[in-house]
Amino acid sequence: MILFYHMEVLVATDFFTAEVWTTAGLVTYSVLFFIHLTSRKVQVAGATPHPDEPWMVQIARNVWGFLEPGQYLIHGRDGKYCPAFQRLMDEAGIRRVPLPPRSPNLNAYAERLVRSVKEECLARLILFGEAALHHTLHEYSVHYHHERNHQGRGNVLPKACRPTAVSRTPGRSPQILRA
Repeated sequence: MILFYHMEVLVATDFFTAEVWTTAGLVTYSVLFFIHLTSRKVQVAGATPHPDEPWMVQIARNVWGFLEPGQYLIHGRDGKYCPAFQRLMDEAGIRRVPLPPRSPNLNAYAERLVRSVKEECLARLILFGEAALHHTLHEYSVHYHHERNHQGRGNVLPKACRPTAVSRTPGRSPQILRA
């Protein structure tokens, strides 16, 4: 019950994998994301085939606008959350909450996002190159925030906005531009 009183300061993070065809063959990319539990706002922090310490340190610096001092960061015990990443979070005033080993149900919001991304998007595509992965994740993020309703929030859009204009490019179908 206490969880509901503190939802505004809780952020979860996790990794998921995506298979991408490259010139070197099929490569598995690790995608790191953060999700604010109250608003369901998601930040895809990055994707790489090798999530090493320098990459994780850079990610920690990049998400300081999404994460704020005083928030709690719920994360698994994956070795990818290296000591340098943990130290940067601590120095930024973000309180880390490492979950017990082998307990995916304790990070249910993040796990549900992974399921949504994979079922609604990645399972339906064959990605050719890292740029295709980044583009796909960006487009899904826009869909997730502006078009997809969320049952856990009473079917409300996280960032509801109304269409403002219709863009017509010769040879292409009309696209709705958002404010």
